[in-house]
Amino acid sequence: MPLGKVFLLPMLLHEEGADSLPAATLSWIQQCDGFFVENEKTARRFFKKLWKEMVIDDYVWHTIHKVENEQINSFLELLQQGKNIGIVSEAGCAGIADPGQILVAAAQELGAEVKPYTGPSSLLLALMASGMNGQLFQFHGYLPIDALDRKKKIQSLEADLKQTNGTHLFIETPYRNNQLLEAIIQYCHPNTRLCIAMDITAPTEWIKTKTIGYWKNNKPELHKKLVVFLLGA
Repeated sequence: MPLGKVFLLPMLLHEEGADSLPAATLSWIQQCDGFFVENEKTARRFFKKLWKEMVIDDYVWHTIHKVENEQINSFLELLQQGKNIGIVSEAGCAGIADPGQILVAAAQELGAEVKPYTGPSSLLLALMASGMNGQLFQFHGYLPIDALDRKKKIQSLEADLKQTNGTHLFIETPYRNNQLLEAIIQYCHPNTRLCIAMDITAPTEWIKTKTIGYWKNNKPELHKKLVVFLLGA
């Protein structure tokens, strides 16, 4: 029996950003027999919005908050049965800053075909709109929570900018955005550039690149907002 395929499906960044999805998204979903999703409630609601006639319970569902061996085995068994599996992130592109990458690695080792489908990525959209170096960039995920470790990390990123002229991207838990902005302003040189990309694809989307000196006197309110931070020389 031929192996099933893995479909890396796009997900909205914001519930009002449906126009950012490719027109073919529904056809990709309809080719799947089951789904491994970061948030089952979000994924189900998203699918029903696109496909009202979808019978949710006709499909196999697995949640991938934490990927464990038992879950990987279930995933591989379905592929070996010829089932097509869709992987869906909580927001944005599956496998990018997302636990689905572990399943994709298992599929690659098995030899199954992996089909990555385009959709909105907050990281790439922020980089595109920032005016910063898109030839050399690095995503760091979440910076350390500990104050001293965070200070060292921010200073090391800024020092790297002087050597490479690249771009550093990172994110924070929404309720700690303001504290991270304060730390960046405190530890970076006034001439270093910082892009704040907030609520990408939402009606409230807001993306600005200014110097640290500017942000020091013009701090936006970022509490509980979805934000990507970018540092550039």
